[in-house]
Amino acid sequence: MRPHYLTPLFSPRSVAVIGASDTPGSIGQAVFANLLAGNFQGKLFPVNLNHKVVAGVPAVASVRQISEPVDLAVVVTATRTLPAIMKDCGKKGIKAVLLAKEFADSEQLEREIINETLSISRHFGIRILGPNVLGLMRPVAGFNASNYTSKVRPGNLALVSQSSALCTAMLDWADSKGIGFSSVISVGNALDVGFGEILDYLVADNFTQGILLHVHHIHDARRFMSALRAAARTKPVVVIKSGRYEDAVTGVTHSSNLVESGDVFDAALARAGVLRVDTIAQLFTAAKVLAANYRVGGKRLAIVTNGIGPGVLAADSAYSNRVELAKLSDATMELLNGVLPRNWSRGNPLDIIGDASPSRFRTAVKACLDDPNVDGVMVVFTPQAGTDHLTTAQLMIGLQRESSKPLFLSWLGDAKVSESRELFSKAKCAHFRAPEYGIEVFRNLAAYQRNQQLLLQTPGPLEGKRADPDVAKARKVIAAALKDGRDILSERESKEVLAAFQIPVNPTRLARTANEAVKQADKIGYPVVLKIDSPDIIYKSDVGGVELNISNEATLREAFDAIISRTRQARPEARIDGVSVQPMRKRRFAREVMVGVTHDEAFGPVITFGAGGIAVEVMHDRALSLPPLNGYLVASMIRHTRIGQLLGAFKNLPAVDQDELEDVLLHVSEMVCELPELREMDINPLVADEQGVIALDARIIVRPRRPDLKRYGHMAIMPYPSHMVVCAKLNDGTNVMVRPVRPEDADMQQEFVRNLSEESRYNRYLSSIKQLSQSMLVRFTQLDYDREMALAMTREHKDGEEMLAVARFITDPDNEGCEFALEVADRWQGKGIGYLLMSALFDAAREQGLKVMRGEVLAGNKGMLKLMHKLGFSVEPHPEDRALTMVSKSL
Repeated sequence: MRPHYLTPLFSPRSVAVIGASDTPGSIGQAVFANLLAGNFQGKLFPVNLNHKVVAGVPAVASVRQISEPVDLAVVVTATRTLPAIMKDCGKKGIKAVLLAKEFADSEQLEREIINETLSISRHFGIRILGPNVLGLMRPVAGFNASNYTSKVRPGNLALVSQSSALCTAMLDWADSKGIGFSSVISVGNALDVGFGEILDYLVADNFTQGILLHVHHIHDARRFMSALRAAARTKPVVVIKSGRYEDAVTGVTHSSNLVESGDVFDAALARAGVLRVDTIAQLFTAAKVLAANYRVGGKRLAIVTNGIGPGVLAADSAYSNRVELAKLSDATMELLNGVLPRNWSRGNPLDIIGDASPSRFRTAVKACLDDPNVDGVMVVFTPQAGTDHLTTAQLMIGLQRESSKPLFLSWLGDAKVSESRELFSKAKCAHFRAPEYGIEVFRNLAAYQRNQQLLLQTPGPLEGKRADPDVAKARKVIAAALKDGRDILSERESKEVLAAFQIPVNPTRLARTANEAVKQADKIGYPVVLKIDSPDIIYKSDVGGVELNISNEATLREAFDAIISRTRQARPEARIDGVSVQPMRKRRFAREVMVGVTHDEAFGPVITFGAGGIAVEVMHDRALSLPPLNGYLVASMIRHTRIGQLLGAFKNLPAVDQDELEDVLLHVSEMVCELPELREMDINPLVADEQGVIALDARIIVRPRRPDLKRYGHMAIMPYPSHMVVCAKLNDGTNVMVRPVRPEDADMQQEFVRNLSEESRYNRYLSSIKQLSQSMLVRFTQLDYDREMALAMTREHKDGEEMLAVARFITDPDNEGCEFALEVADRWQGKGIGYLLMSALFDAAREQGLKVMRGEVLAGNKGMLKLMHKLGFSVEPHPEDRALTMVSKSL
């Protein structure tokens, strides 16, 4: 396997410190002293114009005077020197530079120098970390290229921070708690190397078991989200963000006014399967618990205590943290009633009475752990007469080892229970001085579990009864408005776009005069609704531009004139195209909801759902998610709103048609994916009842598409690439489909592998596996289409869909090339499938801008090697394994 392209930065074999110094208090002195003191096993080269020796080590005036290869240059000199130094590094062949000194990005001259430095680095292929960083540390390797003066313990957590000051504080806090690190990476201004690439490196780092991120702002949301999702599939990631409310989402629609940037960041992290916390203490506690493999299956907590006061306080904390107190099953209640004192609390919290013996504690806690209604147990012990804290602690440690559910332990007091706390620490049990801290951790574990479920959602194409959208028609409407110099679509135009995506709308007809309005009303049938039609007015009610329930011609004429008059008085500058005439929809059991789209500067389009009507900003009832969406994500959005609780059967109201409502959100997701021009949207109100849904009003804001924007380049999460679905015919006449693999293909993929011959399985997997492991199956079917692709060839037969072959690639970390694999079912070999599928895979790789495709083939796999020659691959012996051949093809 080729080394990661950032290896010279994170695992250098030789380091030059440009600006290394003996001057006390200087960054050059601190960095070089740390490298010397850390027992770094590589070679160190101090570079100083004025001194021939630094800290007892011979120095040179320039990196070009170093006779040996250099992996990393740490630069601590003044900003003005950077362009010349970067040229020297490039000519020396150095591939990684750490800019450890601060610069004033508010100064125009310094910004120009930094930009020149970046340009030079790109010319030479040098990667830069910084500037304005604390530095870079790999404690597990004794590598400390930072100006942090205290020692950092080695451990299995990686810390990545955008703030040097906060990084220093977190390191100091961690040291006091005995927490160690595999890596400490200060990102700073992220001139070049950013979060995405750092995460990619840490995913592959065997020393790292968990990742902690401090984030202030994101430069490349697509790369960040792609890397974050990849990391979260294999390692727990915990994030703390500063500046939660400083950047509001700006816009003109209700949807935009209801959303704050902190909400969008939360939604992004949830889709990435990571946990967001609010404090440094929560950051490290959550990371330690997750790294120790504490997991929950839900959010239902049982509290067991021998003191009702502490138990109630713990329950209050659960309520404040939105942790659900578990309702014990009948079987559990029957068991406890038979073994506990008659005066126990008979509910949750479980007060098992002050004199509770160790065995009573064990019985109660085990009953809760065994209860299917319980996801975790909080044990609150109070030292009272007749209790035995140490024996009880030993029994709890035994229960934790026996159970897959988490046990949180809080032994109240100090000196009296200190021995038990030491026992918990040695056994690596989650224990807390106060129960509220444990409940907070349980809440975070439940949130993490929910986010991991969201991570698994990879929305595929809309299927079933849903008709394909008329994307061309929607684009035509938008293009006409933009050509006319407008970025706000009229209600009629907005509804045309919605209808193109199969969203039911209340038909709208334009009337420029009262006579035209009468004719339209006669065609529609009374009663009708009149609304002002103006490209300059978004909220028609604000100018008195709406009249409802008009039942006859006389009332209509009067209403028409009144709307025009009120609008001209309220907005004399507004253009008025006329008045729209619409059917008056009277639906007795209707609920009004709103579906919207807003745009976040970092993460792009965001979909919102909540209560509708004119008071949406007062009600502030909304849930949001990043597209693309599927049924699970849509149902989750609806469930997390107050209006969502009113959509089922309620008193005399029948349940709304939930399927139709969810379809609207799915179609809006499809709109957002296919229309990068769509900037904001309100469907308000969207009326839902037992008969279905219908959009009574809509407004859409658009912006011109950037000419350089790639397909789906406007989105933070790559959607299912439906455009890659093609139908073809094999040489023998068999009709087949080539399409990207979807999560629901897992069973079909497993059956495909099981049916391969032993030889075919060995040729593909270089082992004698009979079937894919669960982790492999997840990896092969739950794809991040931004960094990998798997194309399946399938055919329809009487029992359903059958997989005939699959070809896949995964991109290299540098996004320059990719590694491929191909497997064809034995009985379908020799029919041209491999050639057809690989040709489609080439197109997919070229679409991602990849330049080379490579792979490894067993030297004895003559059929595959013959195909490689036919496809134009170069074939060479493997330099390290004679049983393999290396194949590569320029794209």
